[in-house]
Amino acid sequence: MRKTPIILDTDPGIDDAVAIAAALFAPQLDLKLVTTVAGNVSVEKTTRNALQLMHFWQRDVPVAQGAATPLVRKLRDAAYVHGESGMEGYAFVEHQRQPLDKPAFQAIYECLTASVEPVTLVAIGPLTNIALLLTQYPDCKAKIKRLVIMGGSAGRGNFTPNAEFNLAIDPEAGARVFESGLEIVMCGLDVTNQAVLSPEYLATLSELNQTGKMLHALFSHYRSGSMATGLRMHDLCAIAWLVKPELFQTKHCFVAVETHGEFTAGTTVVDIEGRYQREPNAHVALDLDVAGFQKWVAEVLALAP
Repeated sequence: MRKTPIILDTDPGIDDAVAIAAALFAPQLDLKLVTTVAGNVSVEKTTRNALQLMHFWQRDVPVAQGAATPLVRKLRDAAYVHGESGMEGYAFVEHQRQPLDKPAFQAIYECLTASVEPVTLVAIGPLTNIALLLTQYPDCKAKIKRLVIMGGSAGRGNFTPNAEFNLAIDPEAGARVFESGLEIVMCGLDVTNQAVLSPEYLATLSELNQTGKMLHALFSHYRSGSMATGLRMHDLCAIAWLVKPELFQTKHCFVAVETHGEFTAGTTVVDIEGRYQREPNAHVALDLDVAGFQKWVAEVLALAP
């Protein structure tokens, strides 16, 4: 099987941990690099969490620490959803792993330039590192096959009434990325709110394997739903689109990220009807085959240790 090389930019985060598992163990993907960004919790914590996961799975994928703050704003995190550490609920063992001695945007650029084929970027946190990459190394776009993001919404928000968390945390980075000319796939709240793991499946996780036991412990502290009613796997949708794009209904649209306004900053304006008559710049996921998604998640987590 020909594997798709990917770089994963993330802010772990409990649902990020599931996405990292899928990126590691889906046989269709070749995870080259993990980079971290401040979002769900501080970048020091997201980096520690990424390294803990690599040690847990005994994988040697390099980790590079990224931006500690948004481009121009103060950081607002989501510890109220993920716990103070970002991955509350499981006691990871101590280890000596360290991140690369270079910032995330430089590590991404070096990984891109070393690759013999274009690489897919997957960003499931605020887009700060990707914006810095595009600013510092504009020539990198030739080595990026596409950018798949978890972020945005064609409807309502989950951080403000109109804005999804990742775009609301760093709207300026989001605007820069959507204006970059990259091929973008946007998996926003329209599909991620549908991507629910059922209580029946969640109850079986602790008996699945060591990964299942770890995730079950984390899920007991995750506040994007509940173990009794089902949990939303927002970030996992970006990995699912890479492996099973047929599960998603998408529309090629013009998308703009609002950067001004007390009540509107971070809003993704998704022109589904083409009212602005602007060139489409993103493939926006609008609907999800939920049963197919749940089946795929069960299959990929069963492949983990």
